[in-house]
Parts: sequence; structure tokens; C-alpha cells
Amino acid sequence: MLKLMLACCKVYISESRNKAALLESIEQAAKLFSAAIIVNKFEDVTYNRVGYTVVSKLAPTLSSDSCPLKSTVFAMIKAAFENIEPGMHSGSHPRLGVVDHICFHPLASAPLDQVARIAKSVAGDIGSGLQGLYPGNSNERSYYVLQSLPFLYARGEGRTLDSIRRELGYFKPNSAGNQWAGGLKSASFSLKPDKGPDQVTESKGVINSKASERGGGLASVQAMALTQGEDITEVACNLLKPSRIGGDKVQLEADELAAEEGVAVGKGYYTDLSQEKLIELYMKLNSSA
Repeated sequence: MLKLMLACCKVYISESRNKAALLESIEQAAKLFSAAIIVNKFEDVTYNRVGYTVVSKLAPTLSSDSCPLKSTVFAMIKAAFENIEPGMHSGSHPRLGVVDHICFHPLASAPLDQVARIAKSVAGDIGSGLQGLYPGNSNERSYYVLQSLPFLYARGEGRTLDSIRRELGYFKPNSAGNQWAGGLKSASFSLKPDKGPDQVTESKGVINSKASERGGGLASVQAMALTQGEDITEVACNLLKPSRIGGDKVQLEADELAAEEGVAVGKGYYTDLSQEKLIELYMKLNSSA
């Protein structure tokens, strides 16, 4: 009996208010490859950010270059670059470009090394440049090469996502009211990207508390505080090992810390689904298709 091998990719795009760009362009681009399916979409208006979760089967005989997941993700990134102008963007979530975080995960019985090769292949294609149309403000559109700086990270080895972000200044707002607004100013970074040029252009950008492990709190939890208005601060968490430290333990920790400080705390929420639910949804959507 053949084992089920699935790969998952989560694509985070800094734009959730422009429905035309998201629904008509990015999602239509994903539908060009029926073997890969968007199984979850989380839109956050305050962040002005949307996260897509794409799942596809893996075949042992296929190379990373002919993988439907790679083709789908690449098409979505290209559509985002062509249709979203970061200079018009503002939101409360950190970002270093239109698409600044793309993460791949194995599901079911898929081997990690095969999924890692897909991630590296996508990074190589992004770093070498995407040919596209510049949206502009007039009826005239000119071709250009979309340049971005892919930085690779892996959990448990090499550099981590949070360390890359910290070195790139990801957590520092560039606008009043703790907002991230407009595009990046042309700049070079001391941290060398794994693929592509060393310098970023303004038009497109870069592709990545006490409750956190770094702050002395829960192990395998990364957290950052984001303001939402004058009286509300949201603590966004990455759960690196959700089977060990899940949302229930994070909520309990937040309740205890809030009680010590004499502040009110609300109920947490998830922006994506569990691995089991992602597999279930993929199988259901794939069979109906």
C-alpha cells in the first residue's frame, strides 16, 4: 500500500483589503495548477495581511522543478508582485515586502528532505528574478524584472526565522502609530541572502515578550506584540511544536501574566489549521474536484 505524501506551503501576503488583487489575481493564479489546492485562507484587515495554505501531493519520481506545489506557489507570488503596490500599503503587522514569508512543511508521510528541496528551488527562482508587468498609475505598462531577496531558514538547524527578521529590522515600525507603511527604501543588508542580489529595491522587498521562549517563558513559542488602537495590544505567537506546547498553554500563560500585571486579556485564536485538519480538507476538496 502506497503511503500518502503531502506537502504544505503557507504564503503570507501583505494585502488583505484589495479584493481585486487577492481574489481575482492571486487565487486565480493558484487555480492554474489543479493538483495543488488552497485549503485555508486567513484575512486580517487590521494587519492588512492574508495567509494562504496550499497543499499538494508529492510523487517520489517527480523533481522539485516539476512539483505542482512549487508551480502554484510561484504563480501566486508572481501575481502578488504584479498586482500589489507596497507603496500604498499600511498595516499593523511587520513586513519587508509584498510577500515576506513562505514556509514549507511535510504532511502525512512526506519526507522532510524532499519538501526542503522544493523550498530551495522556489527560493532560487525568486532570487533569479520574475518577469512581470509594472502596474503603474497610467494605461501604459512596461515589463520589468521583479527582484526579491530570499533568505532560507530551517527549524532546528542553521539560522532561524526570528533571527533573520531581527537582523533585517523586521520588528521596527517605519511609520507613526506603530504601523508599517509604504515600500522599502533601496538598501543593502549586512545579512547576505541565500539566493539573488544583495540589494533590495523599493518596489518589492524581502521574502520572512515574556510569553516567548526567548523572553524566558514557554519553550518553542515565539511571540511579538502588535498594537491595535490605543488600548489594545495583541501578542502574536508562532508555535514551533504545537503538539507539545499548544494554544491552550499559551492562553493559560497569558492569563497568568495578565493577572500579575492587573490587565485584562481576551481569548486567543488560530490563523491556520492543524496538520490533521489540513490533510482532511485537502482530501475532501481533491475528491470533489
